[in-house]
Amino acid sequence: MFFAKTLDYFAAMWDNVIWIIMQWGIYMRKTDTTIKYVEPDSIAFEAGIEAGDKLIKINGHDFHDILEYRYLTAEYEVTLEILKKDGSTEVITVENDYEDLGIEFAEGLIDEAQSCHNKCIFCFIDQLPKGMRETVYFKDDDTRLSFLQGNYVTLTNMSDEEIDRLIKMRVSPINVSVHATEPELRQMLLGNRFAGKCYSIMQKFAENGICMNCQIVLCPEINDGEHLKRTLYDLAALYPNVNSVSVVPVGLTRYREGLYQIKPFTKESSADTIEFVEKIQQDFLERLGTRLVYLSDEFYINAGVEIPQSDTYEGFPQLENGVGLIASMKEEFDSAIKFIKKKRRSRYVSVATGEISYDFIRGLADRIQNECGGVKIDVYAVKNDFFGGGVSVSGLVTGGDIIRQLKGIIKTDTLIIPHSMLRDNDNIFLDDVTVAEVEEALNVTIIPTYNDGYEFIEKILNEELDFGG
Repeated sequence: MFFAKTLDYFAAMWDNVIWIIMQWGIYMRKTDTTIKYVEPDSIAFEAGIEAGDKLIKINGHDFHDILEYRYLTAEYEVTLEILKKDGSTEVITVENDYEDLGIEFAEGLIDEAQSCHNKCIFCFIDQLPKGMRETVYFKDDDTRLSFLQGNYVTLTNMSDEEIDRLIKMRVSPINVSVHATEPELRQMLLGNRFAGKCYSIMQKFAENGICMNCQIVLCPEINDGEHLKRTLYDLAALYPNVNSVSVVPVGLTRYREGLYQIKPFTKESSADTIEFVEKIQQDFLERLGTRLVYLSDEFYINAGVEIPQSDTYEGFPQLENGVGLIASMKEEFDSAIKFIKKKRRSRYVSVATGEISYDFIRGLADRIQNECGGVKIDVYAVKNDFFGGGVSVSGLVTGGDIIRQLKGIIKTDTLIIPHSMLRDNDNIFLDDVTVAEVEEALNVTIIPTYNDGYEFIEKILNEELDFGG
């Protein structure tokens, strides 16, 4: 008994040491307040602030990141302490009428992005092949990116002081990767001893009026069934501060050697999950006036079940998680097709998509062909050989797979692809193959299109829709 208690004592002490080291690392992150760009004719420009200057203090306060910068400058009168390029210091007071000052920093967040300290059993980055660009392997877990860019965070690397700071600044919404609310189960899922604190942090956010959107990566026989039910009802207890919850199936590639054994979703288990969640949705709808939880499109396609109508998604709060993408695009397409100009065309194009969305895209293409004489559309389902496993979504199709599978087959000089295949603000696929390389290999012009029914028609026809007619 004494030996067991001694082990428990040292285990608890070691947990505290790890936690202190982790928090110290957070506060020791390097900040860079160097100004990279000043918007012409902006408040900062008129005040004489230049690229290369450093912003030292705002209203007499130090600041550590872009959120504090925005919070402190959200006043009618703002005093800025500037370290000029020549080494001199200036104190400038500006009136901003609650506008942006026009300053862009060398580092977008001002300090380093917080990396993930978890070892999730389902982590997709851990399933990437070797040899890709280094930035692809970076796991961010930064609450500021959650607010600024919509990234999802686990809340595992936050101190009490940082939580209080977010509440003080009214940072909302925050997107939270929940996965489970049972502390021990969440610790196992995330491979992190501190992961069990998530729900108590969310309760504190809710008590202080912070809005949250949540996601659950569902792993068969691990966090589904009664575990999923508990998680959903725990989150519903925080409504309306928990604004929405998405449930997505675990993504498994062929690069899982040495990783936790997870079963893929089958047609049967996908159908069971739909039935299970729909009952909870109905209960929430009756009690809360909202379904609150939404399943990603993959569940319905895998199960061979019709995608719900667009109104089921209540404004599509989780499109970025693949929830309602098809219903949203179909609704837009149904409206957009009415505005096609009535004339005969000579247009032949190709479309590349992932296997999971082929039938849907093929159906839209057929409707355009039926509506427009002289238009022909070839649609290709690109199999994901790069990641393998059960990966079939369009956003993970790589340039190399497009080249290998369409070279010598594609007959058109135009290839339309979903914009989601490309990295944000970059003409590069996930395998580091560029758009230009695919164009050269296939002798085509690639035209990316967003998940938008109007834009899809316009890119297919290479003309704007006639909204005035």
